[in-house]
This record gives sequence, structure tokens and C-alpha cells, in this order.
Amino acid sequence: MAKYEVNLKINNIPVTVEEGSTILDAAKKLNFRVPTLCQHPDLCVAGNCRVCVVEQKGAKALPAACATPVSEGMEIFTNSQKVRTARTHIIELLLSEHNSECTSCYKNGKCELQALANEYRVNENLFIKLVDKNTYTIDNFSPAIIKDDSKCIRCQRCVRTCASMQFVSALAVSHKGDKQKISTFFDKSMNDVVCTNCGQCVNRCPTGALVEKNYIDQVWDAVNNPKIHVVVQTAPSVRIGLGEDLGLEPGNRVTGKMVSALKRIGFDSVLDTDFSADLTIMEEGTELLTRLKKALVDKDETVALPMTTSCSPGWIKFIEHKYPSLLPNVSTCKSPQQMFGALAKTFYAQKKGLKVENMISVSIMPCTAKKYEADRPEMRSSGFKDVDYVLTTRELAMMIRQAGICFEDLPNEKYDSIMGESSGAAVIFGATGGVMEAALRTAYEIVTGREVPFANLDIVPVRGFEGIKEAKVLIKDVLPEWGFLEGAELSCAIAHGLANANKLMAAVVSGEVNYHFIEIMACPGGCLGGGGQPIPTSPEIRAKRMEAIYEEDANMAIRKSHENPEITAIYAEFLGKPNGHKSHELLHTHYVKRKGY
Repeated sequence: MAKYEVNLKINNIPVTVEEGSTILDAAKKLNFRVPTLCQHPDLCVAGNCRVCVVEQKGAKALPAACATPVSEGMEIFTNSQKVRTARTHIIELLLSEHNSECTSCYKNGKCELQALANEYRVNENLFIKLVDKNTYTIDNFSPAIIKDDSKCIRCQRCVRTCASMQFVSALAVSHKGDKQKISTFFDKSMNDVVCTNCGQCVNRCPTGALVEKNYIDQVWDAVNNPKIHVVVQTAPSVRIGLGEDLGLEPGNRVTGKMVSALKRIGFDSVLDTDFSADLTIMEEGTELLTRLKKALVDKDETVALPMTTSCSPGWIKFIEHKYPSLLPNVSTCKSPQQMFGALAKTFYAQKKGLKVENMISVSIMPCTAKKYEADRPEMRSSGFKDVDYVLTTRELAMMIRQAGICFEDLPNEKYDSIMGESSGAAVIFGATGGVMEAALRTAYEIVTGREVPFANLDIVPVRGFEGIKEAKVLIKDVLPEWGFLEGAELSCAIAHGLANANKLMAAVVSGEVNYHFIEIMACPGGCLGGGGQPIPTSPEIRAKRMEAIYEEDANMAIRKSHENPEITAIYAEFLGKPNGHKSHELLHTHYVKRKGY
């Protein structure tokens, strides 16, 4: 149904927008920037911060541009003296309650409030400074996220993110007036509530009130210690996000430069999480086929179907809290990060003749939840902590700047050998639907001896940003050993963002849907929209990152996990076979039921 058009003026310039648009939308159409703090393209309208006030001709009050719909004949002024004075005072009031030790703040230079204070030249304290009069707390107990109430401006972006986008509600607004704060259940630590550590709140926080736990100093100490052999792995999405934090436009693929930078920083071996993503496909694909055989041939009614992926640690913690009855449905495979960590301190150490106690394993991830995952007690299959430190994409960018490396001028270098080779199927793990596509490329070929029946191996139905996607693959003309699957239609579903995951799981529990295999990623767009990726984020930025992911895949020499020669070699030399005894010992695990509050 077509919407009516509304005519108005912004700063005396006529503009026509659709009915239901806001003043902010109309201003953007004319390229007038109206500053905001509580507004975010991923979130619903709130109108909390009032920084976006504008002047409306004939109105007494200054309306908030983000929350006020346009009307016919409206005349708006975005930069009048009245507006600029009001905005300046609003920013000053926010600063009066804000811990403004900017130079020592982790978000220094990346803080939206700081940028506005600079823009409006707020350099006088017209209002009483209230920071010292309040008792603020810093929650530093989580291995993934730090919450500092002294830097919170109560814009509630984090609350809306956690509730509407992620359906977790670990954060909420408590109290009123000058005592209002962003709190957790009974003011417990973020480490002790339903927080999934996804970091989406961090990505949308305009100040330093929510940031990732920083392990840069520990990694520098390890790199600079000649007695320690430091191995680093890099996740698929880091290579298409890192450039943004170093001055490049979104959507740039910087794989070779990233490898070059890591070697110059001083890591002893620069390897690829994509290697263990290929390994995950071998293990997870075999697990799925095994479950299908037990269900279809052996008529084992205890087999848990649909099987869901286990690569996203935010999703794992979500299901532990929200749907513990479905934990048997989760693949027992560890995530690629943790598979890599276990093999780094066993297989890699043996091949290199290293003592594990003299090794440090570091991973570069687009995800804050990976910090939590590395800390889980289940992730010590090597006899040590399998992954010692997890850095986000943002932290790696910070290390590159600290090292004085001119990133754009770096040559393109290749990953080191042993756990450094990968396929295009592993690269697409970084996008929602990527794990499903990679699994189907391999599983279909194992069962039929033929490539998947999609042009250029691109399984288009599982791609894109739709919240929940479905795909069906007809299996026919199978190899003799897979005869039980002849004529079967493999039914798959993909969800990204935990609100969509919740809808899908609720439908599974109620019996409304019936699938064989489900992929879930906790973050919007998958790992490319992870909580550790460069800030800002928006649907447009994530679309450019996804395009880069698929470009990387299309340009890879190997595009199927089972064709990676290093995968073939590690099974021959060390693991034996997928889902074998050694694999279960190092690469598989089980998860636990957690409280729902």
C-alpha cells in the first residue's frame, strides 16, 4: 500500500518525504546532519537524550528530531541560535554527570559524547559536576565486557539492543529521576546474569560505559618474551572488518596486509581460524549424517533432531539459559576458535617440537563472547587453557597503531604453514548462512559424489539478511553406502540475531516446524556484525562486509572444506577420522543448563 507524501521545509529548503518519516529522516534527505546519541539505525525510536532537538516554526518547545513525525507544511530549523544553545546546554548537562577522564578512557577518540563536546566547544563547567557526588560502580568481573556506570548517559541504547535485538534483557532501566541507572537483575555482575556476552550493547554504546575486556597488554608481554612461542589465529570476519578501524572504507578485504601486520608485531606463527572452520565442517557434517542414519535406519528415537550448530558462543550461552531442554540438539563440536586452540597445544606443538607450557595461544575474533568461551572450563582439552587470550578486531587495530605500522603500505603476505591453509567454505563462516552453506557443499558431495547443484557452489537460498531463512536440498542418486538418504529432502533453517533465534527455537519446541539442521549466529548478519567488530555498525555497513566475505570465497583456490590438503593431512597424521576417538577427545564437548535470570 503506497504511503502519502508530506511536504515541508528544512532550513527554508523544500523537501518531500513519505508519511511517517521523522524530522531526522527529512534532514538526512537534504544532507543536514542532526546530532544524536540515543538514536541508532538498528534500534527503535527512543527520544531519550534530546541532543537532536530542532526548532519548529510556531511551536513553543523544541521537538526531538528522531522521535517527531513530519507533517504537511512544517518548517524546521536545525541550526538556529536557539537550537545550538539548547544542544550545548544538553551536552553540558550530560557531561556534568559523566566521568570525563577522556585521555584514560578506552573509548578516547571513538566516543560519540566526546565528539559532540568537541564539536560544540563545551569547555566550561556551567553546571555543578555531579560525578563525585554519586557512588558509581565498575563491573569488571566478566571476562568479556566491562560496565562502568560513571560513563553512562542513560541513552538506553544498550537496553533496547539487549531486549529487542537479542531477546535477552540482561540490562534494564532501574529507579527514576537523578537515581536512574542501567542495571542488571538485582544489580548482579554481568558475569552472573543471563548476559550472553555477545557485545551488541558494546557496539551501540555511545560512550565508554560498556566496553570489551582488554587483553592487549598481556599479549604484548607474551610477544616480547623470547622464551614464549606465541601462536595467533584470525577469524574469517576480521579480514573484512579490520580495515574500517584503520581508515579504510567498509567492505575492504585486507587478509594479506593483516597477516603482514601480525608478523611485524612479533607473533611467532600467524595461522588461520579458517583452517579449523574447515575442520568443523568435517566434524559437524559427519555428526549430522551420523544422527540422520541413527534416526532413519536404526530408528533410534533418542536421536536429537534438528541438530543445531555450535560455532557461536553467544548462541550457546543463550540456549543454556533459555532453552536448556534443547541442549542435546546442539552439535557437540567446539567452535573453530576452540578446535584451533586445542590443536595448537597438541598437534602443532608436536610438529614444531615445542613445550606447551612455553606456548601462548592468541585469537583475533569479531566477537566479545569468544573471550568468555575461551574462559569456559570445558575448553582445556590440551591439558592447558586452549586459547589464552582473545582480542577483538578493534583491539588488533589498536595494537597495529601502537606498533607504528602504516597499514595501507604493507605488502600482502600469506599465513604460515601447519594450520594456515583454508578454503572459501571456511571464509563464509563469517556471514549468516555461511556455516550452513559450507556444510552443504561438503555433505552433499560426500553423500552423492557430486558437487551441490548450485551455480559456482553458491547456495543462494541460505544467503542474505532475512531474520530466519529456510532451504531444502533434495538428495538423490546417492553413493551405495548412503542409500538410506536416497530421495530424502534435507530441511534446513538459518537465524541470526538472538531475537530471531528465540522465534525459531520457540517454533521447534511447539512442533510448528520440522527441520534436520539449523544454523544460528548470535549477532546480526553473523560474525561480520559481531560485538568486537569496528564501530559504528549499521545495516549498510554489514551489507558491505557480507559482500566482501563472498568476494573472498569466490577468489579462493579451494572452495570446499574436504578439499583442504591440510585437513586431509591432519586426519592422516593425527586425528584418524572425523568423529573418531581423538576428535572427540580434543574437538567435541557438551554444554550445561543455566539459570534463566
